[in-house]
Amino acid sequence: MLATARTFALLGVEAWQVRVEVDVRRGLPSFAIVGLPDAAVRESRERVRAALANAGFEFPQRRITVNLAPANLPKAGPGFDLAIAAGVLAASEQLSPDCLRGLGLVGELALDGSIRSVPGALAMAERARRCGLAGIAVPEANAEEAALAKLGGRDGAEGGVEVLGLANLGQLATLGTGNQPESTPAPRLEVAEAGDPMPDLAEIKGQPFLRRVLEVAASGGHSLLMTGPPGAGKSMAARRLPSILPPLAATEVVEVMRVASACGAAPRLNEARRRPFRHPHHTISAAGLVGGGSPLRPGELTRAHRGLLFLDELAEFSRDALEALRQPLEDGEIVVARARHSARLPCRLMLVAAANPCPCGGRSEAEDCDCAPAALRRYRARLSGPLADRIDISVTVQQPSPGAMAAGRGESSEIVRRRVTAARGRQEARLGPGRCNAELTSAELTRHAPLDAGARLALDAGHRRLGLTGRGHDRVVRVARTLADLDGLRAIGARHVIEALTLRRRGPEAGT
Repeated sequence: MLATARTFALLGVEAWQVRVEVDVRRGLPSFAIVGLPDAAVRESRERVRAALANAGFEFPQRRITVNLAPANLPKAGPGFDLAIAAGVLAASEQLSPDCLRGLGLVGELALDGSIRSVPGALAMAERARRCGLAGIAVPEANAEEAALAKLGGRDGAEGGVEVLGLANLGQLATLGTGNQPESTPAPRLEVAEAGDPMPDLAEIKGQPFLRRVLEVAASGGHSLLMTGPPGAGKSMAARRLPSILPPLAATEVVEVMRVASACGAAPRLNEARRRPFRHPHHTISAAGLVGGGSPLRPGELTRAHRGLLFLDELAEFSRDALEALRQPLEDGEIVVARARHSARLPCRLMLVAAANPCPCGGRSEAEDCDCAPAALRRYRARLSGPLADRIDISVTVQQPSPGAMAAGRGESSEIVRRRVTAARGRQEARLGPGRCNAELTSAELTRHAPLDAGARLALDAGHRRLGLTGRGHDRVVRVARTLADLDGLRAIGARHVIEALTLRRRGPEAGT
C-alpha cells in the first residue's frame, strides 16, 4: 500500500515542503530511503524501526521504499523521522491516512518512541501556513516556538496553522480524534523584556565623546569603527550598546526567532524583544562569518540579524573574512550559492568593530611604539579601503584622564534609550516599520534629507577636505539625518553636517 506524509527540509533559514511517499509491499524485508538524503536521514531507518516497536506498533517485515520528493532538494538532519514513521504506519494500515491529510510532521525519534526537538520548527510552521496546510505536528519542546508563526509572516498573511506538540510516537494514533493534543496558542510578547539585566551605559566613565558616538550609531542603526589604544573603553562601550537599542517589534521578533531556530538555539521567549548581540572570535573563517558549509548553515552575520555584530580586534581577523562583509553591509542579505542549491540569508544589522592603532597596541606616532613601518602597513591593510568606506562612523577613542575617571556616573541606558527610540520612531514614520537611516537609498536621501544652505556649504567643504567618495558623501548625509532626528528637526543644519563629518575621520585628531 502507498501512503504520503508531508514534512519540511531546512535550507539556510528557510524551510521547503517535502512529500514523504512510503510504499510497503510483499517481498524480501528491506528498508530503502531515496531522494538525496544525507547520512542522518539514512540512519532514520534504524531509529524508526526501534521507535515503532518500542511504542507498541508493529514494524512491517516487508519491502519498504521511502521517497523524499522533490528528489533534487538536499535533505539533511533527523527531522524527517516522524513523517517517515507516520508514512510507514499509514502504508501498513496501522494508522488512518485521513489523519495525515493537511498535516505536516516534524521531529526526531528516540529509540523509546519519544520525540526530540529539531532546529527550524518556526520556519517549518511558516512554510506549512504558506502551503495551505491546516496544521503541523512538532516535538512538544518546539511547540511554543512554532506557534510564533501565528503572529503572521513576511508575506503579510495573518493567522497561522494549528500547532500540535507531540511528546511520543504513540500520540500519532490520536490525530484526528477528540483525544489529540490541544493546539498551542501564539505566545504573548508584551512582557518579553524580562531576563538577565544588560550592562549599563552609565558604567562608561570619562568618555563623553564615546557616549555620544554610541547614541548616534544606535539612533540611526549606523555601522561603527572605534580605533584606540588598549584599555580606552572600546570593548566596554560595544558591549553596552545593546542596552540603548529599542526593543524588537513583533514582526522582527519572528525574524530573529526564525534565525535562532534554524541555528538550533533554544528560543528564550522571556527575552524575545532583545536584539541579538554576537561577538565571534577573530579566528573565525569566512564561511563561519557569512554562512556556508554542508549542510548550509547561517553564519554570525545572519545570527546578528536585527541586532549587533561586534568584531573585537578587527585587524586580527583574516582578510578573506573581512572582505566577505562588503556586499552584506550594502544589501542586508547574503546569497550563498552552491552547485545544487542556493539560499538567501538575512543580515540587516549594526556592525561595530574595535581595533588598536598598531600591532603593539600603542599609538604608532608615540616614541614607545616598537612596530616596524612594514608591520604597521600590513596591520592597517587588513581593513581595506572599500570596506572602510562602507562604515558610517569611524572615530578614534582616547585614553580617559584620571580626573575624568574620578567623575560621577553618566546617564543610564534607560534615559539614552528613550532618545534613541524617539529618533527611530521618526525614521519609521518616514521609511516604514523596522527601517532606519542607515538603510536610506540615494533616492530616499534626496526626498528625506533636505539640507539648508549652511549645511550644503559645510558638506561641500568637508567633501573636499576629507576626499570623500560618492558612497562616503551619502553616508555623511545619513548620519547628519540621524543627528537632526535626535534634535527633532526636519531639515539638516550645518552643525549636523559638521558633526557627521567629525564622526567619519580616522586619526589622532578624530573625536577632538
